[in-house]
Amino acid sequence: MRKVFYLVVLIGIVSCKKERVPVTPGNISIAEVVQANYKNNYTQEVSVQIGKQNLTIYSTGLPDHKTPYWGKGHEMYEEFPGRNHANMNKSMTSFNYKMTIPIYPNESAYKEETELGPVGMALNGVPIYNDYEGGGVLQENAWSTFDASRGHPGPREDYHYHSEGAYLTVNDDNLIGFLRDGFPVYGRKDRDGSYPNDLDENGGHIGITSDFSESIYHYHVSNEAYSTSGLYVIKSGAYHGTKGTFTQ
Repeated sequence: MRKVFYLVVLIGIVSCKKERVPVTPGNISIAEVVQANYKNNYTQEVSVQIGKQNLTIYSTGLPDHKTPYWGKGHEMYEEFPGRNHANMNKSMTSFNYKMTIPIYPNESAYKEETELGPVGMALNGVPIYNDYEGGGVLQENAWSTFDASRGHPGPREDYHYHSEGAYLTVNDDNLIGFLRDGFPVYGRKDRDGSYPNDLDENGGHIGITSDFSESIYHYHVSNEAYSTSGLYVIKSGAYHGTKGTFTQ
């Protein structure tokens, strides 16, 4: 009886492991698009290293646009929009971010949920977060501290984006960046100016974009306003592909 039980457990473990194996080989390279678009015109501290199977993007995480989190007196300072205000973290700190993602991103049979923390990186090197903050879903006490780009610093003064905003994307088809599974993320619209109506539960679909002439899976900013905020979150739900690494 005990041998039978061990056999069942072993089969269960093997089955779980098999679920995490990518099932769709990637055949579209993102290397050229990544190299052409990742840059920070202000800090000049974003770089890309191409390997054989993966590529790595390096960044300090500081934005290349105006924000009140630069601090008053800074040449890139601007006031908060509307009634928004600083959170307890009133400034930003430089980091040594390193995001490594596959050059040929794959669909994964196991769709891993995004978690608190960086889920991708914008083209200027700023981390992209999902719709969670401080261990729970975004609340007004968080989004009321967003600047015009809908970004703010976390507890470690780590500046990041949660939603659509100025200098990044506003109701358009802009390429925003890439998520940790290697797939690109775009604004709310498709390249023809329409809102996609065939997005899957993770906010993406397959098609041609302004940057990829061959059909590739890509995410879009949600076209549904989040809660009562009037904001459009960049990413919620699971990854379509196999998650790469993001260190700091």
